[in-house]
Amino acid sequence: MLDFNERRKVFVTCKDRSVSYLEKEIRELGFVPESVQRTGVELIASMEDCMDLNLHLRTASHVLFEIKSFYLRHADDIYRRVKAISWEDYLDVDGYFSINSVVDNETVTTPLIVNVKVKDAIVDRFREKFGRRPDSGSEFQGAVFQMFWKGTQATLYINTSGETLAKHGYRKIPGKAPMMEDLAAATIYATEWNTRVPFINPMCGSGTLAIEAALMATKRFPGLYRDHYSFMSILGYDENAYQAKIKKIQNKIMEVPEVKIIASDISLQAISFAKENAITAGVDHMIEFQVCDFADTEIPERPRGVIMFNPEYGERLGEETELALTYKRMGDFMKQQCAGYRGYIFTGNMELAKKVGLKASRRIEFWNGTIDCRLLKYDLYEGKREE
Repeated sequence: MLDFNERRKVFVTCKDRSVSYLEKEIRELGFVPESVQRTGVELIASMEDCMDLNLHLRTASHVLFEIKSFYLRHADDIYRRVKAISWEDYLDVDGYFSINSVVDNETVTTPLIVNVKVKDAIVDRFREKFGRRPDSGSEFQGAVFQMFWKGTQATLYINTSGETLAKHGYRKIPGKAPMMEDLAAATIYATEWNTRVPFINPMCGSGTLAIEAALMATKRFPGLYRDHYSFMSILGYDENAYQAKIKKIQNKIMEVPEVKIIASDISLQAISFAKENAITAGVDHMIEFQVCDFADTEIPERPRGVIMFNPEYGERLGEETELALTYKRMGDFMKQQCAGYRGYIFTGNMELAKKVGLKASRRIEFWNGTIDCRLLKYDLYEGKREE
């Protein structure tokens, strides 16, 4: 049985270009990173700590707890090295597990080969010791083990999350071309919104940005909306300890009725979807939804806050001409009606971004799936800039 207080190497993964926001979250939880890499943060932590990381992190993908790191030159050596590990310390003989692999080695053509070899080694060890074996499959419904293998160095982890943390669990109706919740959270962090001034989200779609803003303002964490993690299937897991942690994050919730969050969309259906998602997240009372053209969105005069657009990128042929006018109108709207605010446009089309007609003071890089995107910042001065 694993001691959930034993500290080992932990690697928290995230999307490329989001690691600075993940690092900030981890430090705010009281952890000190050992190293910060392109797609994740390494630290020393226990499985108890991993439970907290899973429950709190908004920009993470997976929390990985190291089992063993070893030299591995060839695929033929996997079975022997993996079978030597005491899997009975981690997994019940009547349990269920799945394997996932990320591999960069010349002897492997597909990670599926590695998955099978690791699975075979685990089940054969159980058969020899107990005369029976745990079930296995591709569903992340039980314990999840992760292999990272690059060159001649391999590491096996417990993927304590299981299903990705990128989905925060409240969005039951995704709507059209939705932004993933972890990306939405990262872009809001990038705006440096202080959670006490207005957050305005015209063209809100299914409401992800506005909902994430409301969750941040009220200190509602993703663990409130999810009831299953892979760590629950590891020997040594204590349900009472988990429930105590859930109680703690419930007690962190604070209501801030003075914070103004506005989400607008010209589509009544989009607003309907956004409201349903906000109800699931428990923040519908915090968001003012408006059905209107973005240029008619209410902009509070005081205090000045953040206005953030996530428009379409024009990925399909023939869309760019129509969207060019939309991008120009966004620039006109921010310039004419949002003086004193910080304006942001998240886009994967820099040619369209030129139509905004305002000079971006920052261009913050993100990936949205495979699309190379920028969060463009516009300083919307009151009066002339010199003043």
